[in-house]
Amino acid sequence: MSTDATPNDAAACPAGTALIVVDVLNRYEHPDAEPLRRSMAEAAPAMSTLIGQAADRGIDVVYVNDNYGDWSAGREQLCEWALGGTDPALVEPLLPAGEAAFVTKARHSIFYETPLDYLLRGAGVERLVLIGQVTEQCILYSALDGYVRHYSIVVPADAVAHIHRHLAEAALEMMRTNMRAEIASAASAFEIASAAAS
Repeated sequence: MSTDATPNDAAACPAGTALIVVDVLNRYEHPDAEPLRRSMAEAAPAMSTLIGQAADRGIDVVYVNDNYGDWSAGREQLCEWALGGTDPALVEPLLPAGEAAFVTKARHSIFYETPLDYLLRGAGVERLVLIGQVTEQCILYSALDGYVRHYSIVVPADAVAHIHRHLAEAALEMMRTNMRAEIASAASAFEIASAAAS
């Protein structure tokens, strides 16, 4: 997928599924960083596995990352910035590959004032597998915005990281109940997304 995708590019993702990697470029220097780092340490291996599997299966991978108020920052600048933070070992395995599309955002939702919907529609994407952070914030709001845009949503619970566990559990239940999201494991996420297509 490229940022200038057109409807003719839909064959690049025959299953109509995209893996959306949310906010994994982080310096972990904010006040609530410590619980998020602990959760990320648990979830990052599953995230990395899904990114690799998506590449193997020909599933489009799109990174959507906060620009942290720097409107000049793009992929290279945000990768370098995150690697210079307090825990580069959490960042390095999740860095975007060159072929992955990259979109910056300024607020919680991956869709708010970004070109993501245009990009996905142009590639024929109908189903989103959401991974990254934070479950009770950006993942939740992104799932809601995807749902109201008529995307099917899959959230692998072991491939999203949280700050507050109880809020993350409530967020997953809200996504399941109110947004008809499939709450899955990383091991079954793509199979569930494929089943939704049939």
